[in-house]
Amino acid sequence: MSKKVLIVEDNELNLKLFTDLLRAHDYQVEGLRDGRNAIEHTRAFTPDLVIMDIQMPHVSGLDLIEQMQTDVALKAIPVLAVTAYAGKGDEERILGAGARAYLSKPVPVMQFLAGVRAIIG
Repeated sequence: MSKKVLIVEDNELNLKLFTDLLRAHDYQVEGLRDGRNAIEHTRAFTPDLVIMDIQMPHVSGLDLIEQMQTDVALKAIPVLAVTAYAGKGDEERILGAGARAYLSKPVPVMQFLAGVRAIIG
């Protein structure tokens, strides 16, 4: 059975790229463009991995990762954080919030796949 991945990404082009790439490698993928629905959708979809954009309108991916870490049902789901706005100390803050790994956009395709595979195979 293929692994399930939830992508939370407000940029439509990035969401399509990540989705198409993972589906081409036999992952079952669902995408969300609005982070406000991420916690509820994660509970319903029960993914093996959440790929979380950090800079989104309405809600921060960092806040969503922290919410997942305080939720007994979601805490064990690993998060791969991605962001285009990496500043000094961002990686430490993101990993400190509970993300398993961090990638800076634009992410080369092979590096993205390697990041996913390193976490869930």
